[in-house]
Amino acid sequence: MATLVPLSAVDPALVEQLLDAAFGEQRHARTAYRIRDGVDYLPAMSFAVLDEEDYLAGSIQLWPVALTDPKGRPHPLIMVGPVAVVPGRQGEGFGRALMAASLGAVDAAFDQGAPPFPQVMIGDPEYYGQWSFTAEHTGDWHCPGPFERERLLLRTGNPAILPPEGMLGPWTAETSAAAKD
Repeated sequence: MATLVPLSAVDPALVEQLLDAAFGEQRHARTAYRIRDGVDYLPAMSFAVLDEEDYLAGSIQLWPVALTDPKGRPHPLIMVGPVAVVPGRQGEGFGRALMAASLGAVDAAFDQGAPPFPQVMIGDPEYYGQWSFTAEHTGDWHCPGPFERERLLLRTGNPAILPPEGMLGPWTAETSAAAKD
């Protein structure tokens, strides 16, 4: 039986090996890495799944990012991904378990009084649509690198809280200070 654990409980070198196996060693050149450049993942919302023999079978990381509108105002978001499952073990439910755990942690934070941070990701709309991710509201959003517009997905209960246009990037100390202005 699979076991979910906090990602912070797993050796980071093993997570890096998993990510290389799932996405290739050139994964750092992808646009998603540029969006979250310079920030750490959110430990309370990031998980690993161990298989029945306690081997790392998958991981998910969530990140603080921002959509900066044309006036320079940042709007906080949580970026979901990478969602990685060991090649050869995909289709066994590990990815679904990771998504359920992470999105459950996001929803629980909101239920406990945290602001309703929308979630964004770059991924397969057919697969991630089961968790209400859609490209419906991201048509005029931009990323710091190439991306397929239909794969830039948003999950939120209220898309009106976000600007229709903006640039995605990391939520840094500078971003936080700009949000207070």
